[in-house]
Amino acid sequence: MTFIDASEADVLVLEELLGREPAGRFAVVVRRKTGEPMVIENEPHLRDGTPMPTLYWLVDKQLHEAVSRIEGDAGVHRYEELTDPAALREAHESYAKRRIAATVRHDLVQPSGGVGGTRIGVKCLHAHLANFLVGNIDPVGEIVATELSLPEFVIVNVRA
Repeated sequence: MTFIDASEADVLVLEELLGREPAGRFAVVVRRKTGEPMVIENEPHLRDGTPMPTLYWLVDKQLHEAVSRIEGDAGVHRYEELTDPAALREAHESYAKRRIAATVRHDLVQPSGGVGGTRIGVKCLHAHLANFLVGNIDPVGEIVATELSLPEFVIVNVRA
């Protein structure tokens, strides 16, 4: 996988969203139709060599807040109960394989786990939604997208 750096404009947007400089390389992989970043793909290691388990990161502020409300309402446990364990396991395994394929620094400690850095179950709805929005099969991310009625956001997947 060839990693494409974010543009200077995207770095500035992410700095504004984070309130700090990004700690690693990233590329915007999903945008709103109006151009604002929604999901970034992180390089698997930060600049200092620290493993970054979150390959796809939901950076859209409005979506992030909406997903946080779902999580606050026991959404993680609810969605885990609604999801076929085999399908969830496959989403984690596929995510881990994509992260390995994106790894540039094989001499460093490697991030592990699947979506959200876990191997089993559901840890972070934001990570599952980001994984789904980039076009990957993620049953939890699909449930989140359905609950949020995401077609109204008019999403453009940059990697598609």
